[in-house]
Amino acid sequence: MTEGISQPDQPETLEGGSKDLFSKFDDIIQMREGLLASGVEDPFNLVMEKVLSPTRAICNGRDTILLGTYNYMGMTFDPDVIDAGKQALADFGTGTTGSRVLNGTYQGHRECEEALKEFYAMDHAMVFSTGYLANLGIISTIAGKGDYIILDIDSHASIWDGCAMGNAEVVPFKHNDVEAMEKRLRRLPEDAGKLVILEGVYSMLGDVAPLKEMVAVAKKYGAMVLVDEAHSMGFIGENGRGVVEDAGVIDEVDFIIGTFSKSVGTVGGFCVSNHPKFEIMRLVCRPYVFTASLPPSVVATAETSIRKLMHGHNKRAHLWENSKRLHKGLTQMGFELGTKEPQSAIVAVIMPDLEKGAMMWEALLKEGLYVNLARPPATPANMTLLRCSLCAEHSDEEVGTILGMFERAGKSTGILGQTSDQSEGS
Repeated sequence: MTEGISQPDQPETLEGGSKDLFSKFDDIIQMREGLLASGVEDPFNLVMEKVLSPTRAICNGRDTILLGTYNYMGMTFDPDVIDAGKQALADFGTGTTGSRVLNGTYQGHRECEEALKEFYAMDHAMVFSTGYLANLGIISTIAGKGDYIILDIDSHASIWDGCAMGNAEVVPFKHNDVEAMEKRLRRLPEDAGKLVILEGVYSMLGDVAPLKEMVAVAKKYGAMVLVDEAHSMGFIGENGRGVVEDAGVIDEVDFIIGTFSKSVGTVGGFCVSNHPKFEIMRLVCRPYVFTASLPPSVVATAETSIRKLMHGHNKRAHLWENSKRLHKGLTQMGFELGTKEPQSAIVAVIMPDLEKGAMMWEALLKEGLYVNLARPPATPANMTLLRCSLCAEHSDEEVGTILGMFERAGKSTGILGQTSDQSEGS
């Protein structure tokens, strides 16, 4: 046996013969050790010593352009948003020290929910402490034992965890495949409770769901529909309400889940709905009832940001231009991307393997550019991705600089040459 590395077929045991509960992670431990042994910087341990703006920071001692933060609308340094947070901090202190159903509902929490109702033009809004908890809470509460959840196989981890917590029967279907989704629904009992879960934008490849067709199919079979708009809220749609708005189905979906940690620029999660019984969720949703509420300063920044996003037409237009330009430039260089056309603010660059991906990630960081290195098992089809998240605050000059960095890093790692050779031979 290799010293210091346990073999998967021979799990370590503790004193008394018990299996080491950490042995299940041996493959991941070996992958990480192998990656670091190659000499690359740890791509999962980046430190930002100072954040200079929505698009720049000092990372591991370097002045770095940020292209992997999900700060789509660049609201993190908005002066009005910062002032609102400072005022709430001064007026209400640092935290609520309680859950929403006890002492944790301050005036700011109600005002934030009012802003969400106005933003989406919906009757009900419920704010959670994170976007993860929003999915965990809503899904596990409305779909339980004896019910069916029909969901895209590439759904976010928080969606899968919500399904597991609620103990509903989970029926996955092939990613963005309308026909496969209908086949699953057709086989289910007509009188069963059914919930279809979709995402507007899928975060790994940045691709958009065919919501118009999917919602129509779901309703045909009497299913309720939940759409996670974490990566489209604030940006996609005429008013920034997401893919549901862009596809014209916002009035047909039953629940929209979102987060404050993307376009809104802070932290928290939410669900909006027009269901007449929705308010009972405040008493029966465990991740809402048994979690401390967001600090007053956080909900103040969220409310201010949401209200400003209602008038963010110019920012949305500029972000689309940034996305189109980056996508076109990388495609012309010869990189393989996750989508053939730009569909969102996410541009995913497909790497040959994890080792090459880590080398490219490090080369970009040394150039002064931070992107996300995404790896299996979090990625679809075991792909290694460099995931780029554009921001409305990226200037034209910065996008040009980013393209130059990708070209130099691609050539220095040999990835561009490999990609070009593969393309010529295909």
